Parts: sequence; C-alpha cells; structure tokens
Amino acid sequence: MTRQHSPSDERNPPAALTRWYVLFMMCLVYTLSITDRYMISTVLEPIRLELHLTDSGIGFLTGVSLALFYVVMGFPLSYLIDKNNRRNIISVCLVAWSVMTVFCGLAANYWQLLLSRIGVGVGEAGGTPGANSIISDYFPVSHRPMASTIFSLGAPIGAWAAASIAGHIADSMGWRAAFLWLGAPGLFVGVLIYFTVKEPKRGRLDAKQIGETTPSFVESMRYLWTQRSAVHVMLASALTALWGWGLMWWTPAFLMRNYDLTSGQAGDVTANIHLYGGSAATVFTGWLLTRKSMMDPRRIVWLMGTWVGIGTIASFFIYMSHDLKVITPLFWVFIPAIYFYIGPCFGLLLNLAEPRMRGQFCAATLFVANVGNLIIAPQLVGFLSDSFAPHHVATGESLRLAMLCLVPTGLWATFHYFWSARSLVADQERATGVKVGAPSPS
Repeated sequence: MTRQHSPSDERNPPAALTRWYVLFMMCLVYTLSITDRYMISTVLEPIRLELHLTDSGIGFLTGVSLALFYVVMGFPLSYLIDKNNRRNIISVCLVAWSVMTVFCGLAANYWQLLLSRIGVGVGEAGGTPGANSIISDYFPVSHRPMASTIFSLGAPIGAWAAASIAGHIADSMGWRAAFLWLGAPGLFVGVLIYFTVKEPKRGRLDAKQIGETTPSFVESMRYLWTQRSAVHVMLASALTALWGWGLMWWTPAFLMRNYDLTSGQAGDVTANIHLYGGSAATVFTGWLLTRKSMMDPRRIVWLMGTWVGIGTIASFFIYMSHDLKVITPLFWVFIPAIYFYIGPCFGLLLNLAEPRMRGQFCAATLFVANVGNLIIAPQLVGFLSDSFAPHHVATGESLRLAMLCLVPTGLWATFHYFWSARSLVADQERATGVKVGAPSPS
C-alpha cells in the first residue's frame, strides 16, 4: 500500500541546510565512535608489555571485552531506536561511551581497563544504528546510499585520529593520556546533538505506508530473511570488516615488532592513508552514487566486490613482505578498500528494510560485523600468533603468519557482493515502495 502525501508533507520537507547539518553531526558521532573504539590498537603493544599479557590475552582485553556487550546491547537498543526518540538515545549513548573511554585512561590495572572497555561497548551500541536511522528520514531513497557514504567519512577520520593523534600522545605522555584526551570531546558533542538536532517523523520520505507499532525483533529478522539480497549484503559487509578491520586491529603491533617502530611511528605509517586515502575513497564513492548510472543498486555491489577483491590481493603482499618501503605503497590500495564498502552497504540496507525495521537491520549488520572484527579477528589472530611462536612467546614473525591466515576472508566477501545482485532490485522495491530509477518522495 502506498502512502498518500498530505499537503503539509509537501510544504515541510527537511531543508537542505538542515539535512546536511544533521548528516554532519551524525558523521561526527561515527568519527568519535571509531576513534574511541580503535585507538587502543595503536597502544596495544605498550599495554601488552606493561600488563605482561600474551597476544591472545591482549586480544581478549581490548577487542573481545568491548564487543561482548557491544553486540549484545545492539539489539535492545535498536528496538528502542525504532520505537523512541533517536536523537535522545544517540546523545545519551555518546556521553556514556565517552565517559568510559576516559575511564580507560584512568585504569590502573587489568580489571579496571577490562570493565572500562566493556562500558565503551555498551555505549557505542546505540550510536551507529540510531545515526543511520535518523539519516534515512532526512534523505530520500535515491540519495540514501550517498548520504550514508558521507556519514561513513567518520571512519577514516576517526581511524586517523586513533592512529596518529593517539600514537603521538602515547609517545609523549604515555598510553593512558591518549584515552583521556580523545575521550573528552564526546561529552560536548553529545550535549550539542541533544539541543540542536530535531527528531524527524519516521518514514516521511518513503512511499510505503508504515504502521504505528514497532515490529518485534523476531518479525524484523523474519522479514530480513525473506530479503535474500539483504542477507548477502549483510554477510559481505561483515566479512569485509572481519578481513580489513581485523587486519588493521593488529597492524600497529605488526609494524612495531617487525620494523622496530614506536606507537607514534607505527601510527604515522598508516594514519595519512586512513585520512586521505580513506576519505578520498569515501568521497569518491559518495559522488559516484549520485550518478544516474549507479541508480541501479546492482552496479553498487558489483563495484564493491571488485574493489574488495583487489584490496585482498594487496593485503596478502603487505603481510608477506619484509620491506617497509614495499608495503607502504600497498597500504594505499588496501586501506581505502576497507572504507569503500561502509556507506554503500548501510545505504543499501536502509533501502532493503521497511522504515520501522531500519534500526534493527543496522543492529543486525553491526552484530555480525563486530562479531567478526572485534571478537573473532583479535582473538583468533592472538591465539594463532601464540601457537606459531617459539615457546608460545609471540614474536613479529608469529604475528605475521597469524595475520596471513586472515587475509583470504576478503575473497569470501567478494562472493557475497556479487551474489546479492540477483534479487537486489526486487527486494529494494518491496521494502520502499519506490521503483528503481523512479523519483523518490522528497
């Protein structure tokens, strides 16, 4: 059933300036999320040495501890996001995880750091699903992949801050100072969002009628299962995260051990590639998705599958090589590939979900992705590194071998990108009520 727009709907579309301000603020939320989540990978080695941990031990402390509650809290929070005021939930979650990031810097021992990382995960669980859901009600169907791609600029900017700023702070003031300095800004941004962002009406830019009640988690997941292209897009994005972000999680430690670098020096190897290469890939993707030639969503997944496949080949040579001068230019191929997919995948999933299911669709995607890149990758690589090492004392070479075992998962992701194209058009039209290529309500 299609929804008939009332005159008030047409008279009060969100103004362009309002749309872009909200998108900027949501991008800032994502930037802070990535910074607070991944800065610990930059100081992984000094934390491991100070606390006398194995690679599997540090993998659990820094990655798994955050993810256990992050992925568990994602679903109840996403249900609240689909039912209640999203602006308020985002503000509270941002302040909460920023406080816990500061507590990481105040931690004096293993258990305090563990509890603080768990707290970061609980807070972050509501940020990204809420931000994506709000964006979908400020931008029409045809512009959502572009808007989600601009939103995903938060990833390269946040990763740059996590690598460069955190690394140099750690070199000059110690690893704890990095959490203190980079956790505090989120407190201000959370308050700013509460007072300056307006909660939009759900589904106002869709043609399909939505009900007043929020579908249950079971109902949303049943609908997701019938959207076969959504399942493949979700798996493809999750496997890309497992491959790309899983490797990046250990890359600073890999560089420090194999090339005798400090935290700041290791961060400098990749920081500018995150900022410039990742941002360029994201902006280029956002521009590309506005082209008429890309209005067919199948072309988006074909392009993503191709780029991730090329990036996977580059990552193999990075972790095989023993020459820093050789691997540095290869990072310019690998790192942009781990950003290229984020915006398009979220944009596609927003168009494959009905309006009152979007928070739960995003949460399901983040659940699968974060099980991979925050639970499986850190712990698996840590266990493999310990097992490959002489006397189970991890070395640069043992970590290299462990990371090479993770590389082929990128090719697994490419399969799901290409396979999703089979039913993508029909599934999108079913969810939104808008024909592919037809003008969207605005």
